[in-house]
Amino acid sequence: MNTRVTKLLGIRVPIFQGGMAWVAEHSLAAAVSEAGGLGIIAAASAPPEVVRSEIRKARELTDKPLGVNLMLMNPNAEEVAGVVLEERIPVVTTGAGNPARFMADFKAAGIKVIPVVASVAMARMMERCGADAVIAEGTESGGHIGSTTTMCLVPQVADAVKIPVIAAGGIADGRGMAASFMLGAEAVQMGTRFLVATESIVHKNYKEKVLRAKDIDSEVTGRSTGHPIRQLRNQMSREYLRLEKEGAGLEELEHLTLGSLRRAVIEGDTAGGTMMAGQIAGLVRREQTCREMIEEIMEQAEGLLGHT
Repeated sequence: MNTRVTKLLGIRVPIFQGGMAWVAEHSLAAAVSEAGGLGIIAAASAPPEVVRSEIRKARELTDKPLGVNLMLMNPNAEEVAGVVLEERIPVVTTGAGNPARFMADFKAAGIKVIPVVASVAMARMMERCGADAVIAEGTESGGHIGSTTTMCLVPQVADAVKIPVIAAGGIADGRGMAASFMLGAEAVQMGTRFLVATESIVHKNYKEKVLRAKDIDSEVTGRSTGHPIRQLRNQMSREYLRLEKEGAGLEELEHLTLGSLRRAVIEGDTAGGTMMAGQIAGLVRREQTCREMIEEIMEQAEGLLGHT
């Protein structure tokens, strides 16, 4: 299935693995890239030298294209961008801000820049500042979210820009991929499906919660702070929502979640940790290797789209 995205990045299949903090490290990214997609290492708030180490470890496992997700709100964003340049990473996805200040250096180095956007206005802005493509991410996704659904966002972004659009949010199988292509996307990004991959370092307790999730088992915290996050409901999320309802301030709410994602991913704390997952978690039923996932997704999508 060749699209402008596969040709732009030199990948075999138009599937990205989301840049999930604490989850998207070298082993998962390398496995996705080896299977033909684009594996992405999440820089998140990690120190620059940790990001460099992750890139080099991934390259010991694959010689296929790899990406790095640069969180622009990270105080170390400039240093991480420097690591990306020095390590000659071919693709950067960005979130939580505008990558304009890094664009000239990235473009001069031949790096493809693909920002995550949650609105048509942001997509147009990214195209004007030189983005090679955009990831239109709907509110169904796990983690930090916008307000517009994927079904509504993707076709409007596809109509608004000339650069390729990658659909994200609520996609976990070939049906979601085929639907995204019908809406105007030329690739998809998946997070929750890859979270339970065999190669994922996510604690088995967290994986099991995703595998047992129902369609209504995610909820959004942080709307009162302006930073909404979708996660699987648990003791911590219920307490957070109670405090929000009572008018708790940002400091009190942040204290509750401090280190909670790491506790879920690394320690398997499913009561007090933040288990980020999208609304599509109810469709994720099996732990598979990244290659098995990608082959299954592609076979289903190609069948639906009439590819041979």
